[in-house]
Amino acid sequence: MYNVLITDDEQIVIDSLKFIMNKDFPDQIKVFSALSGTEAIEIATKEKIDIVFMDIHMSGINGLETVSCILRLKPETVIIMLSAYDRFQYAQEAINIGAFKYITKPVNRNLVVQTVREAMNQVDKQRGQFTSDQELHKKLDLISPMVESDFIYSCIFSNEKNTDVSTFFEYFNITETHWCFCCLELPGITAENQFKAYSNLRTLLNAHCKCLIGSFMSNRLVIFFPIAVPEEIAPEEAMKNEVNRAFNLIAINISQKVRAGVSIVQQTTEQMSQSYNQALEALNRSDKDGGIVFYSPNGETNQIQIENFCERILGRLGIGDGAGVKFLTGEYINALFNSGAPLNKIKNLMFELLIRARDTTNNLSNTLQKTSYVNEAFDSIFEFFSNCDERNQLEDFVQQRLFECASYVTKIRTKKENPVIKKVAQYVQDNLEQDLSLDVVAQKVNMSSFYLSKLFKEETGETFINYVTDRRLEKSCKLLKETEKSVKEITADVGYNDQNYFSKLFKNKYGLSPTEFRNNAEEK
Repeated sequence: MYNVLITDDEQIVIDSLKFIMNKDFPDQIKVFSALSGTEAIEIATKEKIDIVFMDIHMSGINGLETVSCILRLKPETVIIMLSAYDRFQYAQEAINIGAFKYITKPVNRNLVVQTVREAMNQVDKQRGQFTSDQELHKKLDLISPMVESDFIYSCIFSNEKNTDVSTFFEYFNITETHWCFCCLELPGITAENQFKAYSNLRTLLNAHCKCLIGSFMSNRLVIFFPIAVPEEIAPEEAMKNEVNRAFNLIAINISQKVRAGVSIVQQTTEQMSQSYNQALEALNRSDKDGGIVFYSPNGETNQIQIENFCERILGRLGIGDGAGVKFLTGEYINALFNSGAPLNKIKNLMFELLIRARDTTNNLSNTLQKTSYVNEAFDSIFEFFSNCDERNQLEDFVQQRLFECASYVTKIRTKKENPVIKKVAQYVQDNLEQDLSLDVVAQKVNMSSFYLSKLFKEETGETFINYVTDRRLEKSCKLLKETEKSVKEITADVGYNDQNYFSKLFKNKYGLSPTEFRNNAEEK
């Protein structure tokens, strides 16, 4: 059985293609249909779609944008683009984004049948390749962990300084000239869940980086990272970039309280046992509530700094999302204090964030209403940081200043806001549990979805879909904090049918699952 999605803003085109497919492939095809790009993405997210017929020219999100989104979600989807225009430019764009075929309307029945058959053959080919890959991966999944564990054991427990690991390097195709060890500790590991945790960790890391993973020893394991070093950066920086990325993946997807210690970067294999001991020593220095420490010969610890926190905070501030700013600021300050950095360095980073926030707010104020942003509290921030050493006071001060900036941005954006956008924003806020597709909302304000999409982006600086998603997630935070409703109930209350999809969106924005967010809120 093949699942086919037909997307076109003309019902007659959908009906024609459905008729052809149902008549020529009665027991082979299940047909889905959508009248807009937004609806097509939603269907592709929920259903296992094999083949997509997509019109290029549609109101709202056009066909090329929709296909790009679908292929990011499910790269194996076979795409057939439809257009009333036989232009090389359109065909070229379709091919560039990964379309399988490009056909023009009105569609010829014989051409549709032939195209469907070719698309089905392509799906079969991909399925066969997938099956072969699955079998190969099953075999490798059985062998590789054992060989990796042997490699780790040989490196860290050998008494010989010149341990020969060349055979292992050849087996794993390791050609990088630099490397390091990482000792990882995961909380809550028992004999019962050890295998599952190990499998999840291997799957996660192997999908995003190159490394060799040893077996669990109690709740700890050792990871070997080969490091590729670009010419423009130092080996130490390349190593930290690679390991930080892996650590963030583990913290976000497996456990927030994961601890890690990392050795210095090496080029030879003569002191592997010593490097392991460096990683172990660094691990023992890490915070018990989670964090990563890089070994330093003089005993100082250089813990992780999640640099993108600042950019995310300023991004939320720029659209006036006070709740998002407050939440992300709390997480950023936790990361700073968990890093083990000296207090003066932490205060300097907080000070820099406030200066950037003030400048961002001032730039928006000058742009939107030709005036400067004035907040007398900023005049004394240097004095405050010089005299305050209490974490709670520092956190409250920073959060309050950032929230004031976000509130000001909301105020000036509201003043400038187009009456139509105000009406749309109010309708969205009042109907978060309902269908809020661009087409539906456009009808409520008597405007074409294409023009509303363009106007909304120009007036607010973000897409309509992102705006709706943010309002829904904000409401879900409030419900998680203030009610005892289940995550399933809250999913429905904020307009989603799929709890897994809602949880994925929530974690992408806040870095925590809805359940973890609720637990954290209760602890505070």
